Amino acid sequence: KSTWLLIPSLLRNRMMSLPMSARKITMPCVMEETPYIFPDGSPTLVELLKDCDTFNNLEYSVTLRQRFGFSSTSVKTLLDDVSGEACDGNILAVLGASGAGKSTLIDALAGRVAKESLRGSVTLNGDNVLQSSLLKVISAYVMQDDLLFPMLTVKETLMFASEFRLPRSLSKSKKMERVDALIDQLGLRSAVDTRIGDEGHRLDSTNAFMVVQVLKRIARSGSIVIMSIHQPSARILDLLDRLIILSRGKSMFNGPPASLPSFFSDFGHPIPERENITEFALDLVRELERESTEGTRELIDFNEGWQKKKFARDTTQTASQQALSLKEAIDASVSRGKLVSGSSGSMETISSYANPSLFETFILAKRYMKNWIRMPELVGTRIATVMVTGFLLATVYWKLDNTPRGANERLTFFAFVMPTMFYCCLDNVPVFIQERYIFLRETTHNAYRTSSYVISHSLVTMPQLIAPSIVFASITFWTVGLNGGLQGFFFYILIIYASFWSGSSVVTFISGVLPNIMLSYMVAISYLAYCLLLSGFYVNRDRIPIYWMWFHYISLLKFPYEAVLINEFDDPSRCFVKGVQVFDGTLIGGMSDSGKVKLLQTLGMSLRKRITESTCLRTGSDLLAQQSITQLTKIRGREVVVPTNKHSFMEVSYNKKSKKKRVFSAFGWTMKSLVGR
Repeated sequence: KSTWLLIPSLLRNRMMSLPMSARKITMPCVMEETPYIFPDGSPTLVELLKDCDTFNNLEYSVTLRQRFGFSSTSVKTLLDDVSGEACDGNILAVLGASGAGKSTLIDALAGRVAKESLRGSVTLNGDNVLQSSLLKVISAYVMQDDLLFPMLTVKETLMFASEFRLPRSLSKSKKMERVDALIDQLGLRSAVDTRIGDEGHRLDSTNAFMVVQVLKRIARSGSIVIMSIHQPSARILDLLDRLIILSRGKSMFNGPPASLPSFFSDFGHPIPERENITEFALDLVRELERESTEGTRELIDFNEGWQKKKFARDTTQTASQQALSLKEAIDASVSRGKLVSGSSGSMETISSYANPSLFETFILAKRYMKNWIRMPELVGTRIATVMVTGFLLATVYWKLDNTPRGANERLTFFAFVMPTMFYCCLDNVPVFIQERYIFLRETTHNAYRTSSYVISHSLVTMPQLIAPSIVFASITFWTVGLNGGLQGFFFYILIIYASFWSGSSVVTFISGVLPNIMLSYMVAISYLAYCLLLSGFYVNRDRIPIYWMWFHYISLLKFPYEAVLINEFDDPSRCFVKGVQVFDGTLIGGMSDSGKVKLLQTLGMSLRKRITESTCLRTGSDLLAQQSITQLTKIRGREVVVPTNKHSFMEVSYNKKSKKKRVFSAFGWTMKSLVGR
C-alpha cells in the first residue's frame, strides 16, 4: 500500500524515494523521487549505521467529531502498543486486513501523524528520531499512488528530482551519472525515454514480484525498507526479512517469515502443508476477529510471550554492536567524502534546502514549461474557445454607432466580455488539484520552497495568456468599433490580459484551499457571480448598500469593467446624444422630427440656451458618471480637460479651494466631483 525507505543519501545527506506500491505498480513508472544509487566504493549501511531502526510501544489515537447529534467527540485507537525493528539491508513488511493500521504505522514511523497523539519511541543507531526533523533529512515516504507528471519521461523525472535534491556544487555530468546508474539498477533502461503517462497501471503477481526484487536490491545496497503489502505470494515472501501482522492496531506477529509455521504451531493452529503461510495467518486473524475481542487478545498475549522467548538474545547482541550515534556515523561518512553535504560537513548545520530559491524557481519553471509544451491541446482549446466567443460577439455587436442605443449596447458588450474572461479561467481548477499531492510530497521533503513554486508557476502562466488576449482583442476591438485607435487597442489587450491573469490566480487559490474539484468549481462560480452582481454593472456603486461596499472593492470584475469603460468613453469630445435623440425611448419619441425640434427650441428659450439638432446633450464622460465611474482614470494625477464649443450645452465650474472640477450637462445629468483628474 505504501513504502517507507530509509536510505543514507549521497544527495546532501537526504534520501530520494522510490515509489513502490504493493497494490498498483507499473515497472516503467517505478519512481516518484530519485532513490540514491551507491556507486563502487560508497559506504553500505553497515558501515554508516551500525544498528537497526527500532520502534517500541507505539500508540496512536484520534478524536472523532460527530457532525450531528449531542455526542460531540469519541476517541479511536489506531495503534496500540506496537513494537518492531528493521535492520540494515532488510525489508520489513506490514500485513493486515483493511483498517488494521498498516498505513497508520508507516505514517507514524515517517512522522506524518499528529505529534500530540503519538506515544512511544523510534530509535535509529540508538538515537530517538520520533517526530524529529532529522528523520525527514535521511528518509523518504512513498505514497501508494503514482504521483508523477505524466508528460515527463522516466529520465526527465529522475533528472528533475536530482536537480532539486543535489546541491549546485555538483556538476550536471555527475548528476547524470547518478541518474543513469539508478536507471540501470531499476531495470528501466528500455523505458528511459518513455513518457510516464503512456504506460498503463498493471499489477499482477509477476510485476509485484519484480517490484519487491527492486526493493530488495535497494535494501542490500545499504538501506532500510519498511512497506505494507496485501497477501504476498510465496516468491515475494522469500524476499522479505521480517513481518508484522496487525489487527485493529495491535501486533499479532512480529518476526521472520520462516518463523510463522512454528509460531502458529505453538499457538495450536499448525499451518497445513502446501498452504500459503501468510494467507493462512491473515485468515486465522480474521476468524479470531469475528469471534470476539478475546480471540485476538489470546493471540496478542501469546505473541508477546513468544517474542520474549525467541528474540531476547538477538536483541541483546544487536544492541551490543552499536559503536557510533546516528549523527556521528553520518558526520564520519561526510568527512571521509563518501557523502555529499550541501554546505557543511556536519549534520547540525546542514541547510534545509539543497539549492537557493532562485535556482529552485528556474528548475520548477523549466519542468512546468516542459509539461505545458507537451500538452498543446490545452492551449489550443483555450484559444479556440476565445476565438469562437470573439466571433460570436463580433457578429452580434457589429460596428456599433454613437447613438444612445449604440452606447447602451457598448455597455452590455463590456458587461458580457469581462465575466467571460474570468469564466474561461475555470479550466485551471483541476490543474493544481492534480499536482497537489506531488507538491505536498516534494515540499514535505524540502525539495523546494513554496514561494519558489508559486513564483515559477506565475512566470510560466503569464506567457500562456498572451496569445488568447491578443486573439480576442484583435477579433472584437475593430469589428465592434471600439474607441481609442491603436493606443486604445493596446490598452484593451492589457485589460483582457490582466483579467485572464487575475482570474487564473484566484481560481488556482481556490483549488489550493479546497482540494475537492466539485467544491472548487462551486465556490469559484459562486464567487464570480457575486463579483458580477456587485461590480457596478447591475447596480451602480452609489446604490450598493454600505455593508456590501467592501465586496465591491474586492470584486474581480470591478476594475477591468471600469477600465474598459474608461478606455471607451473617457473622451468628452465624443457625443452619444444629440438634439432630438434625447427623446428616444420616451413618450415624446413618437412625435415627428419637426415637433421634437420645436420642443427643443422651446426648452432652450426657457433655459436661455440655444439648443439645436446638433447640440450635444450627453458625452462619454456623462456615461461614465451615470455608471458611477469617477474614481479611476487611465493615468492618475492628470487634469482632464472638458472642451466646450458652440454646439455643446455644458457648464464647467472649478473650485480653487478644493481643487475640484464639477461638470454639469443639460436635463439634470450630473457628473460627480472628479478629484485629481
